[in-house]
Amino acid sequence: MKKLIRGILNFREVKRDSVAETFHALALGQKPDALLIACSDSRVAVNIFASDDPGDLFVVRNVGNLVPPHDDPGNAGTAAAVDFAVDYLKVKDIIVCGHSDCGAMRAHWHGHQNLPPGPLRNWLEIGATCSVTGRDENELSRCNVLEQLAHLASYPSVARAMRERGLGLHGLWFDITNVDVLYYEASSQEWTVLDTENGTRIMAGLRAES
Repeated sequence: MKKLIRGILNFREVKRDSVAETFHALALGQKPDALLIACSDSRVAVNIFASDDPGDLFVVRNVGNLVPPHDDPGNAGTAAAVDFAVDYLKVKDIIVCGHSDCGAMRAHWHGHQNLPPGPLRNWLEIGATCSVTGRDENELSRCNVLEQLAHLASYPSVARAMRERGLGLHGLWFDITNVDVLYYEASSQEWTVLDTENGTRIMAGLRAES
């Protein structure tokens, strides 16, 4: 807690004035570009590896960056956030971001059913069920991102927005060890490192789609 308070004091003394105008405008309402669904893991620091400004992203974080079935009343929190972001905030894109060394995926790898009964085991029931030949935990984590994107596409609000206004669904994966961010290219069914060359090419493709 002391470290957090020191950070708040540093923000107040060093950064507050430079972002005051941005926050004054945001006080009138939010209009984020995208919904980001990421893992709660403390190492997935999106504000560091992606240059988003306040107000750019509507963020949902949970264990394993999971998207529950839309009609699952026991896991309504994330589902409600998806519907709110799509129907009310009118986000243009939804991003599911997984990462390496994911504890939730490790639990799946070793058998989440072996966890003690309780909320964590129940939550992980909706995680990766894909079978990847020769997979490891990281491969399973990337596969999990794709499964959650498929869950999203089945939401009535998401399907309608994709059909009527071109809502985009995207997968990212953060490689903690190598400090790389990978993007899933659906056309080639491959994960691509977002370096300058690949990023420029992918962005050109996204502009063509919009």
